Amino acid sequence: MSEKDMIHPHLDHIGIAVKSISDALAFYQDALGIEVGEREEIVTQKVRVLFLETGETRTELLEPSSEDSPIAHFIEKRGEGLHHIAYRVESLIDTMASLEQSGCRLIYPEPRPGSHGTRINFIHPSSGGGILVELVEYTDEELGQTSEEEPHS
Repeated sequence: MSEKDMIHPHLDHIGIAVKSISDALAFYQDALGIEVGEREEIVTQKVRVLFLETGETRTELLEPSSEDSPIAHFIEKRGEGLHHIAYRVESLIDTMASLEQSGCRLIYPEPRPGSHGTRINFIHPSSGGGILVELVEYTDEELGQTSEEEPHS
């Protein structure tokens, strides 16, 4: 079995960049009736996030918390909308090694802490068919817990 066969990613969430989570909720919560999860601020990434409970694959709203955040730059350049697609992987380190070996360009050289006790990295859009792809690893002890001090995508 090759390393690629061992990755088995599953769609975890879809990230949507918005100027204001509160304003976006008029559509997602009020019009569509989607259940709202917890808000979380990721200080080191300069972003506030809110997960919407949309079944096995959640929807993540990303709001910049400062003018110089990556999400603010994204919105300025491309407008509000789809920011990334996130896949859950069993082992982020093994997945990164396999992707790098196959020539994929990753955003970070090492995993970074993400929301809800996860470890994350991103595949650069140049290696992801023009899509920013987030890789998410949930640890057993941190599964489902949140931390307002951890960075996120």
